[in-house]
Parts: sequence; structure tokens; C-alpha cells
Amino acid sequence: MAAIFGSRQRTVIAGFVIAVLIVVVLHVTGAKMFTLDHSWSLFAMRWLHIMSGVMWIGLLWYFNFVQTPMMPKIQPPELAGGVTKFIAPQALWWFRWGALATVVTGLLLAAMTPGGYLVNALTLAQPQRAIGIGIWMALIMAFNVWFLIWPNQQKILGLVPATDAEKAKARPIAAYASRFNTMFSIGMLYCMAVQSHG
Repeated sequence: MAAIFGSRQRTVIAGFVIAVLIVVVLHVTGAKMFTLDHSWSLFAMRWLHIMSGVMWIGLLWYFNFVQTPMMPKIQPPELAGGVTKFIAPQALWWFRWGALATVVTGLLLAAMTPGGYLVNALTLAQPQRAIGIGIWMALIMAFNVWFLIWPNQQKILGLVPATDAEKAKARPIAAYASRFNTMFSIGMLYCMAVQSHG
């Protein structure tokens, strides 16, 4: 067990191996799983989009519902350095790249879909208005991640040189952008779900 679960990389590889085994077993037992055609590429892109989105929004909610509220409660306060020096920078790496991967795979998915609804969605034309609103919300959220949250978190965490005054100015910008994204994530997820399943 330690050979797999002792490494994040091996755990993820094992997850993909299990997914491939599921596909093989279903195919061998007669379930029509896929043919390597455009439909399969759409499925694969949708899967990557969902996985990226889980990483991005999962970390967004972790920051807002777990890490940020708990930081002032850490006792003794010197222990908070473990979070700010090690956990937060790593989580922010996955957070920002998860945001980018979600946006890129989502835009590719919209462009690849038969009839290519990307232009209709971006112009909020029917019948893609709901997904279009979700796309615009996600684009705004990704902008916040890369251009408001990340640059200000770098100052707050001491990853780039910043004076105490610059850090004090950065805190509310990063916090409000993160809270804005949390607020927007609820409506954005609704738009994504209602377009496909509504």
C-alpha cells in the first residue's frame, strides 16, 4: 500500500490505471464504451474539464471555508508559518493552474462540440445563453486568480519582496477577490449544470 499511497504521483497514476481498467472491463463485458472518434474526444475533453474544475473550485472553497478562517486560530501563532511557508504556496500553485486548465479545456470543449457553440455562448445567444453566462463568470474568476489573488498572495506570503504597507494593502485585495470568486462559483456552477442537465 505504501508503494502507491506513499506518493501523490503514484496515487494519481493508479487512479488513471483504475479508470482504464474500468473501461476495458466494461468493453470486454459487452458495454459499448467508446470508439476513438470525435465523440470520444469530446468525452475526454469534458472529463479533463471536470477534473480541472474540481481542483480549482475545490481549492477555492478550501481557502475560503477552511484555511482562511482557521489561520487566526492557530496556537501558538508561530505554527502558522507552516501553512504560509509550505502549504499555501503549494495550494496556490494547484489553484492557479487548475483555473487555467479549467478555462482552456472548457473553451476547447465548447469549440469542439458539433455545431461549435463557443461563439453563441460568448455572445450570450440562445440556446447557449446559460453556458455563456457560466463561461463569462469563469473567465472573470480566472482573471481574478491570475491578476488579483496570485500577485497579492505572493506579497502576503513573502514569495516576492514587499514592505509591510504593501502586504497590508495586498491582504484585502486578495481576500475580496477570493470571496468574489466564491460568490461567483455558485452561479457559475449552476450555469454549467443547467446547460447540460437542465
